[in-house]
Amino acid sequence: MALEDRTLVCRDCSKEFAFTAGEQRFYMERGLLNDPQRCPVCRAAKRRERGDDQRNLTIVVCASCGNQTTVPFVPRLDKPVYCNPCFEKVRAGIESLGRGQSETLAP
Repeated sequence: MALEDRTLVCRDCSKEFAFTAGEQRFYMERGLLNDPQRCPVCRAAKRRERGDDQRNLTIVVCASCGNQTTVPFVPRLDKPVYCNPCFEKVRAGIESLGRGQSETLAP
C-alpha cells in the first residue's frame, strides 16, 4: 500500500496541516492506530505544557548506596529505586546476564 500525504485539521487551532507519508509510516511502525489530532505547533505546545505539570519529582533514598536522589515518578513500595549511577550498574549487570554470563547481582 503506497502512502500519500494527507491534509488534516488541528483540533486546537482548526488550521490544516499535512500528515506526510513519512509520518504515516512512523505511526504504522510504532503501532499507532489514530491519526494525529493536533498540528506540529499545537502538539509541541501541548507537550511543553504537559511536561511542566507532569514532571513532579519525588525525593527517594537509593536502595543500593543509600544516597538521596530524585525520580520523576512515585515509587512503588515493592520495587527498589536507585540513583542514576547505581541504576546504570544494575542495568549493566542485567544486560550482561542476558548475554550468558553467570554473574549474580549484589543485593
